[in-house]
Formats: sequence, structure tokens, C-alpha cells
Amino acid sequence: MNTGRVDINQVLNQMRAIKSQLPASHVAQANETNPVQPLQGSLPSTQMVDSNEPPSFGEMFKSAIDTVNHHQKESSKLSDRYERGDPNVDLPEVMIALEKSSVSFQAMTQVRNKMVEAYKDIMNMPL
Repeated sequence: MNTGRVDINQVLNQMRAIKSQLPASHVAQANETNPVQPLQGSLPSTQMVDSNEPPSFGEMFKSAIDTVNHHQKESSKLSDRYERGDPNVDLPEVMIALEKSSVSFQAMTQVRNKMVEAYKDIMNMPL
């Protein structure tokens, strides 16, 4: 039964496939300098982090939430402009923005669910 949700494992497998196509020197260099690197230009800049230290979990999570919020605002703006008849906005552009917003929200929801599940598991561990 397809509920219209993106399978997070499928997305992760696609990301791994893309990473495997990168030159090995690029992947090794990226892993040495910063193990978690956001895509340049795709995320709203919220806070600059020293490049020698990996970002904290809180910073990464805030950045992810800001990204979801950014995608939702952008898709809303585009759909409003399309509905008003803006000739500079076409339907495929609106549909891509809406899908990007939906996928990012679903991914964030999956992360939240896993975090809550992990928290419950930790709280139920005997001391």
C-alpha cells in the first residue's frame, strides 16, 4: 500500500550512490575537514561554525529545521505567485518546490520519530 510518503531508506541509498560516484580524493578530503557538510547555497545560513570543529547536534538539528521551514516558505510563495497568474512562474517549478517541501518535511518527521524512539529506549533501560 503506497501512502505517498517517501521511503527514507530509498533516499539514503540514492545519496550513497551519488557519494560513490564522487572521486575518492574529494570524499576523503571532505571527511577529513568536516564530516557533515551542508549543500552550499541550499540552506539558509543561521550560524557560522568553526570549520575545524564538527557542528554540534543542536546546530545540525536547528539547521535542518530551518531548511524545512525555508522550503515550505519558498513553495508557498511560488504557489501564491502561480495562483495570481505571475508569468515568470510555471507549473513544473511550483510542483518541484512543493515536492521538495514535502520530502524535507517527511524526512524531518522521520528523524524526529527516531529520536523520540531512541529517547524512550534509553529511558526504559535498567540502571
